[in-house]
Amino acid sequence: MRSPRWKRRPDSSAAQASRLRKWAVGVTVALLMPLGITIAGIGATASAAFDPAAFDFWVDSGMGPIKTRVLRAADGNTNRVVYVLDGMRAREDLNGWEIETNIAEMLASNNINVVMPVGGQSSWYADWNAPSEFFGVPAGAGSSSGSGAMNVLSGGPGKSYRYQWESFLADNLRGALRDRLGFNPNRNGVFGLSTGGSAALTLAAYHPDQFSFAGSFSGYLNNSAPGMREVIRAGMIDAGGYNVDSMAPPWGPQWLRMDPFVFAPRLIGNGTRLWIAAGSGRPGATDAPSFNTLTGMGLESLALINTRAFQVRMAALGASNVVYSFPEFGIHAWNNWQDEVYRMTPDLSANIG
Repeated sequence: MRSPRWKRRPDSSAAQASRLRKWAVGVTVALLMPLGITIAGIGATASAAFDPAAFDFWVDSGMGPIKTRVLRAADGNTNRVVYVLDGMRAREDLNGWEIETNIAEMLASNNINVVMPVGGQSSWYADWNAPSEFFGVPAGAGSSSGSGAMNVLSGGPGKSYRYQWESFLADNLRGALRDRLGFNPNRNGVFGLSTGGSAALTLAAYHPDQFSFAGSFSGYLNNSAPGMREVIRAGMIDAGGYNVDSMAPPWGPQWLRMDPFVFAPRLIGNGTRLWIAAGSGRPGATDAPSFNTLTGMGLESLALINTRAFQVRMAALGASNVVYSFPEFGIHAWNNWQDEVYRMTPDLSANIG
């Protein structure tokens, strides 16, 4: 269901206090992430499964061979394609959407070809400035055991080489899908969760011929807001021991290029159809009382603040190409992102191919 355009009203002191509380919870939880708290994929699992109908699709890139999982549309068409992006803790075996949800099967049954890139932990699906390292110490000098700060000197993807995920998705993979599977390289869709949601908007902004639709679920869409870079720094250290400064120099053109709040005019000028969603941070019936649920509440509150800021920015620019979804309940967790894909699918289907 399409949400009505949000109109800004004078703030009451209670509303201001509520927003400040949400910000405080979000920032506090995010800054605690190096102690072992996850940034994406926490909370209730939707339905974990390996889909035997999907197949591995390997493509060479500047990062070496990269695996993508592909599930063909039920009716066999090659015209309707969607790229599905993982979060900060992307694994090297399967895309989180396949591990935690049934959305690939659902989308394929709706006659959409599903493309699920695998890997890219903490990459933001960006072309990085340099391989990730700290203090000039080459990757692999430290232990790969443990998590968070224990991994800052360990080896791993994007450490012995430079992440080039945007180039992979917009060039290598796009061309291979066209040449080897006959997939339409134009008017595709792309969506993702958390950092993958931010990346989906970046891809649509700079590759409008490839992506006519983009969706962000619980995305961080105002990355240049005060304090956000340090929140992101803490999250990337915890998610594999990555250095945000290797991704993009502080506050330079490369960093601003990745900020949806900054490049919002491009999305409007491109006419990209957008689906922008974030939960309230309130746990639902399936979110059992736990520390993970508390963490998910804080992270989603931070995503909601970012998403609302992006909404105000788009409204100020006169945007008419976006649907907003703000469920009454929802934390930073897979079950909520799966539900959002179900809500989004009719709009996605109508705006690709």
